Order: sequence, then C-alpha cells, then structure tokens
Amino acid sequence: MITRIITGVCLVSLLITALAIGGWVFSVLYMLTICLAMYEVFRALAEAGHRPVQWPSWLCLALSIPLFNTMGSVTLLLPLVAGAAMLVAAVVMFRSEPRLEDILVSVMPLGCVLLPAMCMLGLQNAPGRANQLMLTVMAFGVPLFGDTLAYFIGSRFGTRKLCPAVSPNKSVEGGIAGLAGSVAFGAAVWGGFSLFAPVPPFWHFLALGFLGGVAGELGDLFASLVKRHCGIKDYGSIFPGHGGMMDRLDSVYWATVIMYVYLNLSEMMIV
Repeated sequence: MITRIITGVCLVSLLITALAIGGWVFSVLYMLTICLAMYEVFRALAEAGHRPVQWPSWLCLALSIPLFNTMGSVTLLLPLVAGAAMLVAAVVMFRSEPRLEDILVSVMPLGCVLLPAMCMLGLQNAPGRANQLMLTVMAFGVPLFGDTLAYFIGSRFGTRKLCPAVSPNKSVEGGIAGLAGSVAFGAAVWGGFSLFAPVPPFWHFLALGFLGGVAGELGDLFASLVKRHCGIKDYGSIFPGHGGMMDRLDSVYWATVIMYVYLNLSEMMIV
C-alpha cells in the first residue's frame, strides 16, 4: 500500500508539472505514454498466443502526429485508422494460416488506445488556455479520482460483485463510490476554475464528471477483460504498485473521449 501511494504521488506530481508547462513538453511526454501503452497491449496479445500485425498501427501513429498538427482534428484520423485496419486484414489473409482473431486483436489497439488517446491532444485545441487546462484536468482527474475512491471504499465496504466474470475484486459499492468521486471532482474543477476564468454552467461539470466516471469504469473493465484473456495480472511493471502504463491510463483514455465530444458539441465554451 505504501509503495502504491508513493508511486501515485510521484505520478500526480509529474502530471501537474507537465500540465503547468504545457505545449510541446506535455505533447511529447503524452505521445511517449501512447507508445508505451500500445507496446504493452501488443506484448500481452502476443504472450496470449496471438500473432498481431503491429506495423500498420505504428505507421498510423507516426502519420497521425503530423496530420493532427496540420489539421488539428482527431476526426480526420478515422480514414487513417481505417486504412491501417485494411492493411492488417491484408497481411493476415495472405498468411499460410490466416486467423480471423489475429485481425481482430491487431486492430483492437487502434480503437482502444490510439484513437481515444489522440483525443487528449485534441483537447489542446480548445479555445483559450483556461479551457485547454480545464478539460485536460477533467480527462485525467475524473477517472483517476473516481478509481482511487472506488479502490479504498470497495476494498473496505464492498460486498456485492460488480462484474465478477471480468474483474472479481470490483464491487458495486466501489463502483458507486467511484462515480460519486468523479462527480465531486467535476464540481471541484468548476469551483477552482470559476475563481479566475469564465466557465460553463455548473451542471456541465456534474454531467461530465458522471459520464467521464462511467466511461472510465468501463475502460478499466475492458482493460481487465483483455488482461484476463491474456492471462496476465498487469500490463507491465514500470510503476511499482500500479503496473504498466496501460494499467494507469485505461480509464483515462475512455474518459478523454467524453471530454473531446463535449468540446466539439458544446456551444458554450468561452475564449
């Protein structure tokens, strides 16, 4: 437990520093986390006996960086991802022993890592530094604060299993506490940012906290399902007490999609 707490404090400190500096420093560090998360997922799938085709995904990631910097929209990456999926299918089909599951597991990191992760960079195009920082803090904080509260409440008071076939240790009590924590974090972000900048209405933050919390918990369960399929406990061991990069960012990726959709749909964002 002490190791987990110390590692968590160090990670939060690094995140705050990166957010404070922003710009290319944050973008470069974040791109490194995407590379590591994709590597961990592909490694887990390979250890499970699959033969994933990796190079189209890495090519897609490499091309997405200049494309995103030029166009500034994650939506434009969809044709690139579709092209990578077609390349994967072509490579597998021309193998001596083509297997449909190899196509599916090869494409999966594109949808569960690359696209949602790139939405984080899309948040950096929000109008005004305050909006950029606000949505980025929400994308990280809503799922991580909810996950922390779910862990402590669930381990102490949890009795009813939330999704035992996927993650036996998660409880309904922990899940509810996690959602409450996510909503509370959204309210805290509204309170903090409203002190020095105009912000959207309070209920927006409550809704984003709830939806981001739900997405984060689903992302965590999906990552657990992949780990159970691959027969591993963690994606890696880079963070003592926390596992690998994907173990830390699985919920963040899914919550980031909620924030990015909000950014594109909201007509109330201020410059």
